[in-house]
Amino acid sequence: MIRRLCGLALALALTAAAGAGTAQAETRTGQDTPGKRVYNGMQIAFGPDAPNLFCTIGAVGTDDHQRHIAISAGHCLGDPGKKYADREIPENVAPVYHRQDIGYGPIGYVRYFKDPEGSQTGHATKDYMVIELLPQVTLSSQGPYLKQTGEVKYPQGPVSPNALKPALDNERLLTTGNNEIITSGQTGVWYGTVMNNDNGIYRAPAPNKAGDSGGPVIWHVPGTDLPSQANNFQAAGPWAGITKAITLQLPPFNYTSSANILADLRAREAADPAHNIFGAGFEVTANP
Repeated sequence: MIRRLCGLALALALTAAAGAGTAQAETRTGQDTPGKRVYNGMQIAFGPDAPNLFCTIGAVGTDDHQRHIAISAGHCLGDPGKKYADREIPENVAPVYHRQDIGYGPIGYVRYFKDPEGSQTGHATKDYMVIELLPQVTLSSQGPYLKQTGEVKYPQGPVSPNALKPALDNERLLTTGNNEIITSGQTGVWYGTVMNNDNGIYRAPAPNKAGDSGGPVIWHVPGTDLPSQANNFQAAGPWAGITKAITLQLPPFNYTSSANILADLRAREAADPAHNIFGAGFEVTANP
């Protein structure tokens, strides 16, 4: 099922990538003002001079070290020299800006992004990015259209290919044909049935376009309201993933599951001698 709610024409899914190795932090006076709100659906740029090379935040919250964290798509950054991809990045070499408020300065810094390993649409199962947000920003669960209520837990679902054993409930995948996801982006808010699950990459007839990569996906909790004109196109539900790509398969719109992201974060934390991986133990903020 698909509904066009307030959409425009579709475009290519893959956003142009900014170079991680060349990004430089800048000090702006806006950072001295506390309380800037960061939320799912916020458009982000990776350099003050390139606002048209942008992606979108999929979820914000905290990790198990109580750091402020945002999740987006790994393919939003490129690293031809393989200097920063696939490792923790404690250096502030890849600042992240609110696209509509570049003058504020960086709202955070990329701490990890997965190399696509030759894919034009991001890594097959681990296409995500971890951003450490500045401690003075205010985290919000309320995006322009979607309010996120924790993370989806689906104990009856198949296990993410990235999960350790035993898998946690939030590392299990939505089954196809009987689950709907709701997404939002530049063309509005959409929903559709999960028609295919390929190792934790969902395909659904819920459109996305260039720049939406990394943006929010929630699970439609059965019995709750779908977005419509009657509720100003708003919806609430647990975080279920992020926007990934448009491909030639049908339906063409691809989404990386939250289960794949959370499972990989936990696996990388378990393998780290210091058990200090940015984003591990991620939980969506409960702040309104």
